[in-house]
Amino acid sequence: MTNVSADRAPGPTRRTTLTGLVGGAGALLAAGCSASPATAPTARRTARAYASASDPTPGVMTLFKDPAFNFNGLLALGGSGFGAAEVGEVLTAVNTINKAGLSAQTYTETFKSLGDQLRRPPSSGRPEAETTRARMLRAAQYDAQALFFVLGSDTPGIEPQLYQAGRDAWDAFCARCAPPPVTARVPYGKTPMPVWFFRPDSSGKRRPTVILTNGSDGQNVDMWTYGVAAALRRGWNALVYDGPGQGQLLFIDQVVFTPRWETVVTPLVDWLSARQDVLTDKIALTGLSMAGDLAPRAAAFERRIAALVAMPGVLSPWLGFPPEIREILTPDKEETNRIWNKEVVPGLSPSEAATMKKRIEPFSVPAMLAAREGKMFTDFYTPATLITSLDITDVVDRIKMPTLVLDYEFEQFYPGQPRQLFDKLTAPKDYVKLTAATGAQLHCSPMAPQQHCEVVFDWLHETLA
Repeated sequence: MTNVSADRAPGPTRRTTLTGLVGGAGALLAAGCSASPATAPTARRTARAYASASDPTPGVMTLFKDPAFNFNGLLALGGSGFGAAEVGEVLTAVNTINKAGLSAQTYTETFKSLGDQLRRPPSSGRPEAETTRARMLRAAQYDAQALFFVLGSDTPGIEPQLYQAGRDAWDAFCARCAPPPVTARVPYGKTPMPVWFFRPDSSGKRRPTVILTNGSDGQNVDMWTYGVAAALRRGWNALVYDGPGQGQLLFIDQVVFTPRWETVVTPLVDWLSARQDVLTDKIALTGLSMAGDLAPRAAAFERRIAALVAMPGVLSPWLGFPPEIREILTPDKEETNRIWNKEVVPGLSPSEAATMKKRIEPFSVPAMLAAREGKMFTDFYTPATLITSLDITDVVDRIKMPTLVLDYEFEQFYPGQPRQLFDKLTAPKDYVKLTAATGAQLHCSPMAPQQHCEVVFDWLHETLA
């Protein structure tokens, strides 16, 4: 695949560049950026996991004609390999949505209804604990699907209720795990972070532990699919958490992203290091989607991390926005917001407006609250400035622990950036590109999370053996 540069040829208007920007769960919009060559040592291994293919979503992989909805549908379908969805339920929902006419409204309604249905007792009678556990995990998935598009629906104001429904389902699932995860609130500024610490058993045995970091719009159920289940099967502990801009801290506590992700991860490492069932010299850190930027930032400053995995590698989320959108941001706040409100917003279609609301939400509480009222945010300058501050180009050379950078064929949000991050690394490093030959293409391999986890945990096992 030829990587796409963010510096496209001139021509499109600011309005036309917004078309198609709706992304997928766990990803801030990105399309690549430029990076200077790194003076890095020879990589230990560079690999392509599988061969190439020519079509990103051939045949039955196209659930919806719209790529954004299709990506999310594929994420839900992929979760079935770890029990976080049921193939028949997802495909039935897809058929229902397509029959009604694909839109944010029909997508939200259909998946919300599916989550609500799973919270009720099954028609076969009173469920036992394992049945309830399985149903709650799937409900959390379907609530997350509805949540992702709710700001473009007719009822954007139900966003916090949708989040809470998914969170309640997740907590109900966790309570029925054996053993249930240890829950706690780990200090972070004025707002402690909720954590869920999963263990293979309650023996107290000291084990390697992976800290799983979510992206810009993923939910906890995604971390089950992209790490917890795989870790437990391999005898690892796994820590899931909501950081600023994520989950509870965003939707309930109204705390947005920080560019200093080490201030998030260091308290987590402190908490883990105080436990008797953690091998403190074998704490790994992974970052999914936009956390492929956050986790490396944390690892550049938190030296107790023994191994790092960026899934995919990301240097600068801001450079992923089209140049015409980035040009809105000027050094002057008043001028920036004048351009946004007078030149850009009036020309947005409803779907384009919903896209921008969703993309900016984790970086601006006023934008989030306005979106819930069906309104467009008026301050573009403040969240855009925050997004630019997420650039980690200048700190990559501080990363010292072994690092795995994943890339994906047909990467639609950060094309080019994984290889650029890899090239800048000066630590021991590996690069693996998952491809379409076995259905592992697209951002975060939505159709192949089991393959994804095999690559990650085989590498962690080898690296920390």
